[in-house]
Amino acid sequence: MTENSNQHAYVTWAKQRLDEMDAALASFQTKASQVTADAKVKATQLTADMKKRREGFDAEVKAHQEANEATLQASKTQLERQWTSFEADLKTYLDTVGKDIDQKRATFAGIAAAQAKAWGEAAEKLQAAAAKLGAENKAKADKAIVHMRADATEAKAHIDKLKQAGDESWSAFSAALQTSRKQFDEASKKAWAAFKS
Repeated sequence: MTENSNQHAYVTWAKQRLDEMDAALASFQTKASQVTADAKVKATQLTADMKKRREGFDAEVKAHQEANEATLQASKTQLERQWTSFEADLKTYLDTVGKDIDQKRATFAGIAAAQAKAWGEAAEKLQAAAAKLGAENKAKADKAIVHMRADATEAKAHIDKLKQAGDESWSAFSAALQTSRKQFDEASKKAWAAFKS
């Protein structure tokens, strides 16, 4: 089950990033009519660049989701670079086009919702996989799932608190999302590692 667990962890990680990309792009599309005429060209170009990055990210995931561990790791390294570029474009968009706090809040809320959904889907997928294990391994997997759900609750509480805080900067929103993302990655990695034994 080692290869399968590595593939599941890779797909879980990648799907969470894709969902965040989709949420950011949806937020921009929703607010597109509110972009000033002088910013419309910049908004169109940045959005097109982010869509292209998202499509490239998705293609990379699909090309390697059935690969061996070494290929998965190489692909993930490439995807992390693409993710970093997407985040840079996102920040540029918000700094130049989506300067108003409503755009930042909407983008943050969309991405936070995508993260919460990813946590839930990952836990459900793990629960389904755990049901197929023997008693000893199932107990290990169940413990990892409980830990993952506790981390999800903690991350959601932190994000909800930030949502209610009001006029936070994008850097504060981004830091909260990054923290939640890191918790998700670690919890997911630990949970899928429980399946390797």
